[in-house]
Amino acid sequence: MNTRQKKVVLVEDSPIALEILQRLLNSSPEVAVVGTARDGEEGLEVITKTQPDVICTDLFMDNMDGLELTKRVMAQDPRPILVISNFVQNTDIDTIFRLLQAGAADIFPKPSTGSPTDYEKIKAALIAKIKVLSSMKVATKPQQQKQPLTPPPGSPTTSGSSLKTEIPVKNVTSSYRVICIGASTRGLQAIEKILGKLPSDFPLPIICTLHVGEGVLSKLVDWLSLQSKLKIKVAEVGESPEPGTVYFAPEKNHLELDSRGNFIYLRAVPGEKHCPSITVMFKSIARFYGKTTAGVLLTGLGHDGVQGLQVISQVGGLTIAQDENGVAFGMVKEAIALGAAQHLLPIEDIAPFLLLLSLSK
Repeated sequence: MNTRQKKVVLVEDSPIALEILQRLLNSSPEVAVVGTARDGEEGLEVITKTQPDVICTDLFMDNMDGLELTKRVMAQDPRPILVISNFVQNTDIDTIFRLLQAGAADIFPKPSTGSPTDYEKIKAALIAKIKVLSSMKVATKPQQQKQPLTPPPGSPTTSGSSLKTEIPVKNVTSSYRVICIGASTRGLQAIEKILGKLPSDFPLPIICTLHVGEGVLSKLVDWLSLQSKLKIKVAEVGESPEPGTVYFAPEKNHLELDSRGNFIYLRAVPGEKHCPSITVMFKSIARFYGKTTAGVLLTGLGHDGVQGLQVISQVGGLTIAQDENGVAFGMVKEAIALGAAQHLLPIEDIAPFLLLLSLSK
């Protein structure tokens, strides 16, 4: 086997889907399926024997499902896990969040029809994702350190008064008027942690672009509204950003600001990989708000957001990138290499940092 090939284990209970996925992946000279399993229990044995670079698993299976498999792997022998399922599309934000919380590196929807022809259409995207994940460094997530999805009422994690203030804020010389945040699908948990720690009277608007599957955004907004004291909504054309409100870029459109600072939508151009794009949003906000912009780039795959974060820094704004277990990966790694990230913070410190920024007026 070519030493440059990425070793993959497939865990899938459907013989047809398993055969199709195996054929698709083995068609690439850069990927090799080194083992297969029909459920999580068998998958653990195959993973131990083959030591793959990436694990691709279905979600619902007998004996041990994909969620439990993810928990076991990340607790005992952590490695990148891609969940490929019909149930990570637009059906259940809670399921997606549980998978990411358990340590899954990313999720990938199966074609709804299950036909070989439709699988062929997602072949390039699937192989590209596996290649990126194969270089990802992951940390152990002990199973005993489980966190409830929704903090109980009155919990310190949801109270603005409990935020830490010991974080050194360097080079903060101007008043900030807006926070913008960009993340990929893996950033769902990170965004929830940030928004859940900010008080209802947070004095700045927060504008977000998140890479999620089609049909997910409205459910994500509803779900986040239950986790945060802030008002959370999809940005509407003609609105101007208001304090204490979190705005998300709409599906299938870039989110920008016009010359008066009101939201506008921009359709994607042919060939664009991400729409909405983090970079498009960051650049537009930097153009309008200039040095009063604070940009946050969270963990995720790819490059989107990196150039936008650099533009915020170039206009005199402040930039933050997420430090994930001391490992810079994907977007964040690219931002550091480009010199676009002024501050590198673990996720638990980002909300306190933003609160300090909002008070530096």
